Amino acid sequence: MGLARLIGGHICLHACMAGMRLASPLLALREGYSALAVGTLLALFALTQVFLAMPAGRYTDRHGFKRPMRLAVGMASAGAALAFVFPVFPVLCLSALMTGGATGVASICVQRHVGRSAQDTTQLKSMFSWLSIGPALANFVGPLVAGILIDQGGFRLSFACLACFPLMTWLWVRHTLELPPVVAQPGGKKGRAWDLMREPMMRRLMLVNWLLSSCWDVHTFVVPVLGHERGVSASAIGAILGGFALAATAVRVVLPFLVAHLREWVVVTGAMLSTALLFAIYPLTHSAWAMAVCSALLGLSLGSVQPMIMSTLHQITPEARHGEALGFRLMAINASSVFMPMLFGTAGAALGVSLVFWTVGTAVGLGARSAWFLRPPPKAGAAQP
Repeated sequence: MGLARLIGGHICLHACMAGMRLASPLLALREGYSALAVGTLLALFALTQVFLAMPAGRYTDRHGFKRPMRLAVGMASAGAALAFVFPVFPVLCLSALMTGGATGVASICVQRHVGRSAQDTTQLKSMFSWLSIGPALANFVGPLVAGILIDQGGFRLSFACLACFPLMTWLWVRHTLELPPVVAQPGGKKGRAWDLMREPMMRRLMLVNWLLSSCWDVHTFVVPVLGHERGVSASAIGAILGGFALAATAVRVVLPFLVAHLREWVVVTGAMLSTALLFAIYPLTHSAWAMAVCSALLGLSLGSVQPMIMSTLHQITPEARHGEALGFRLMAINASSVFMPMLFGTAGAALGVSLVFWTVGTAVGLGARSAWFLRPPPKAGAAQP
């Protein structure tokens, strides 16, 4: 039940941001803002997490679960409420920064708490598999609720409802028991964030995570362009992307029942090799059905990765720095999400979208060697960055 409450709370807060990511651009477009302005607005949801992730990770290491979660709930609710009171573009940008940053802080809190609650590696993989379902459901619930309310009562009603979602998060998690604080080793020196990267295991994990995160970004960005080149309708392109999301969610529902028989590095290596193969095939498809099959298989492959990455991260970093390591990972992912689409767009315009697929696929295939050596040490936290 404790894990279920955490998942429920995570869904509510993440759904607030997901709903804002739908409502804010629609309002900006209605007010006549350009596509560039809307793109900048969307980038702001990830930008805060780039700069806030590391401080948030250290803060959770020092203060545990409830205090940073209260801050995240307040920041997300206030961000959506500001859009309700002042539905103008500059305030929408501020709301994007606040709700995006709050979601990052909440993710670190929940992931750190779940990682420390696990009794062994099998339970660690199982709990992170269940937890990973939350953001997938939130990305469905948030935009759906926001869209319905916009059609029924306008943007202000949608923003008001989204501002209540984080408050529901606190109702879910307020009874969560704090875990005992981690006692620092006597005479131990306070490490810097980049010290984590001195460990070869951490460097491999960050490289693998960045490559796989780039695959999500390139698929989301390039498939609409590729579909347009193939003459695929907008609704079919939407269904292709929806099939990817459903497949990623489905594999995460199945994973908790299989984790006792899975090894993290084997799953991640297999996912990288299969992703490389699918990226090689994708540009050769010409029908919507063929693209949909590739999209669903890619969703199964990439959807299996996050629980294994999270399990490995908790095993290779000291317990006293779990929050910092989670913040480092979140910072890297969001920095990629901000800058990689611009790089893909430039490369796609100059060289063609097929070459973008093949280049990223080749990089992921070559990176599978690093994934194969992600064997955690026998005891969690044995590594000392």
